[in-house]
Amino acid sequence: MDADDSRAPKGSLRKFLEHLSGAGKAIGVLTSGGDAQGMNAAVRAVVRMGIYVGAKVYFIYEGYQGMVDGGSNIAEADWESVSSILQVGGTIIGSARCQAFRTREGRLKAACNLLQRGITNLCVIGGDGSLTGANLFRKEWSGLLEELARNGQIDKEAVQKYAYLNVVGMVGSIDNDFCGTDMTIGTDSALHRIIEVVDAIMTTAQSHQRTFVLEVMGRHCGYLALVSALACGADWVFLPESPPEEGWEEQMCVKLSENRARKKRLNIIIVAEGAIDTQNKPITSEKIKELVVTQLGYDTRVTILGHVQRGGTPSAFDRILASRMGVEAVIALLEATPDTPACVVSLNGNHAVRLPLMECVQMTQDVQKAMDERRFQDAVRLRGRSFAGNLNTYKRLAIKLPDDQIPKTNCNVAVINVGAPAAGMNAAVRSAVRVGIADGHRMLAIYDGFDGFAKGQIKEIGWTDVGGWTGQGGSILGTKRVLPGKYLEEIATQMRTHSINALLIIGGFEAYLGLLELSAAREKHEEFCVPMVMVPATVSNNVPGSDFSIGADTALNTITDTCDRIKQSASGTKRRVFIIETMGGYCGYLANMGGLAAGADAAYIFEEPFDIRDLQSNVEHLTEKMKTTIQRGLVLRNESCSENYTTDFIYQLYSEEGKGVFDCRKNVLGHMQQGGAPSPFDRNFGTKISARAMEWITAKLKEARGRGKKFTTDDSVCVLGISKRNVIFQPVAELKKQTDFEHRIPKEQWWLKLRPLMKILAKYKASYDVSDSGQLEHVQPWSV
Repeated sequence: MDADDSRAPKGSLRKFLEHLSGAGKAIGVLTSGGDAQGMNAAVRAVVRMGIYVGAKVYFIYEGYQGMVDGGSNIAEADWESVSSILQVGGTIIGSARCQAFRTREGRLKAACNLLQRGITNLCVIGGDGSLTGANLFRKEWSGLLEELARNGQIDKEAVQKYAYLNVVGMVGSIDNDFCGTDMTIGTDSALHRIIEVVDAIMTTAQSHQRTFVLEVMGRHCGYLALVSALACGADWVFLPESPPEEGWEEQMCVKLSENRARKKRLNIIIVAEGAIDTQNKPITSEKIKELVVTQLGYDTRVTILGHVQRGGTPSAFDRILASRMGVEAVIALLEATPDTPACVVSLNGNHAVRLPLMECVQMTQDVQKAMDERRFQDAVRLRGRSFAGNLNTYKRLAIKLPDDQIPKTNCNVAVINVGAPAAGMNAAVRSAVRVGIADGHRMLAIYDGFDGFAKGQIKEIGWTDVGGWTGQGGSILGTKRVLPGKYLEEIATQMRTHSINALLIIGGFEAYLGLLELSAAREKHEEFCVPMVMVPATVSNNVPGSDFSIGADTALNTITDTCDRIKQSASGTKRRVFIIETMGGYCGYLANMGGLAAGADAAYIFEEPFDIRDLQSNVEHLTEKMKTTIQRGLVLRNESCSENYTTDFIYQLYSEEGKGVFDCRKNVLGHMQQGGAPSPFDRNFGTKISARAMEWITAKLKEARGRGKKFTTDDSVCVLGISKRNVIFQPVAELKKQTDFEHRIPKEQWWLKLRPLMKILAKYKASYDVSDSGQLEHVQPWSV
């Protein structure tokens, strides 16, 4: 945590931020079009990163309208202007639709207003319309300057000095309707709002055996509808990109009545506001309600969520995404040359990448064109890999074929939860069970981890048994930290008794250790010579082989929400610093990312050793900060970051050293980080990754069918995880080399690269490695 961060790696291979200087440059930041939660986090990152590199940063209020009107609408921002806005929804600098900017006359005024302040770098946060406008402005820039010079509004020197305009875009849109990025700023928060409503509606619908039709936003894009349907296990979903087939009315009514016959007390139907049929005629929520009432006679209600989805506080994911993109946008502006095309900063896997703005806009328009021309398969393909994957997974999990239509494999596949509970585990179990049944396997549930496995607590689990599981927190199957090592004999006997042909383990580091023990016991017990795969599920996010684990996002949101409340509790009182302890064992993921999402001043983690001098410099830094208008400080500490510098020690040190300037409070968050309903991300991630694991098991079993093949090779015992931009299966034997077993963490962790980001945004000097960014990539429809 030292202020000058001298431990950062140096060397010619690394390209560091120090090489980039913003001295003499002016950056204008504006938000335009519809607002989205997380825009403020992006504005904050642009302002602070800009000031950090020595540039002047200007707020442009009310979007393009403010640029055209000029005057007080364009104002210089300082460090404190963006303090305490991270948790605020919407945009503090305002957004407006602007007709004037669509005319050349309006753009001429805008150029004149920017030149008065020397602004030649624009950071635009908005949708595709706003970004297209910025690109046109950039293309016309030199012509506009010449016209201003002819009119005598600027001199010849200014034309040469401000010869070109750089534009970098960030996409802020809750619809996630922009091609080229996995997630746009605001989408995750909108999903949070939708899922909160769905969870609330489910309890009342169940009481009255009702059918609910929920209309969500998405005039041209069905992302919100599709993902919320996947996350809550909706009975039916209507999307603009994938209209239902002819005769859908009857099919839907049959599906709803079948579900009621299976003792399901409620039905949920989700409709995107832009839903259409194959003839491009709108399908409205009222039309669906009438259909259900007249055909089935069910008590049916319509709920239109409307602008609720745009409101509220941004989720942890959106804050981190927007902060990363804001910093990347400033770096892109500093590196731009007159020949650099306008680019958009986007997310691919967990990488921030730069893409040519107009390529992304073109592809976004191609999707709309495909829908208008009724080429719906093309529309889904152009939306990208994750959209198509979501749609296929939803179809597999929502619609069960009659038993006589599913070819049986005569294989038994068992599912087990191991380790501490993590939100999203139940969504993963539901997904595995349903995909397994659809593939023709007999699915077995093992209760209470390896302990229950040894005792024979194993039961067959059916399609309807897992209905309604996606929104449940904890682990319904029960989970324990017990490892299989002591019970290998008993577990082998149970494998034999129940003729288990494959095993899916959902859990954290204990699950990983358990898998290693089962793999090592193959020589002794041939029962373990079956395909075994692990899906990582732990709040600590410390499983080797995966950048993310199920449950970590929910825990991160709990930490972020709690930090927001704690900070708010001090408003109106004197200056105060909060010391907050997070979970994670030796893994600092929650403390680090929680610090980034909550706007912490420091986050102490095991992976980055610190000493008393670092603590001292942090106290001094906070003391300086408190002499300004800023009233609150936030310090996060991972529970095992240091044996001696305990939470109590740090609390006492800060209390003593801050005397007369600020007082201190401490808070240990504890097990609230493991509880609660899973976030939309965890429901979705659990559902998709578990379905993928079952597809792998099915493929392995197919290979061996009829040959009585024993699985003895390393590639039949794997961890399934997300690494950089791909979902990959890695043999546990290979992952051993990448594991620090003593501290139960991977030797290399991707998120450590984001540490300097938190420090820079908290006004520390830090070396930020920008070697990953800088190259302009091209949009690939299948890697979007």
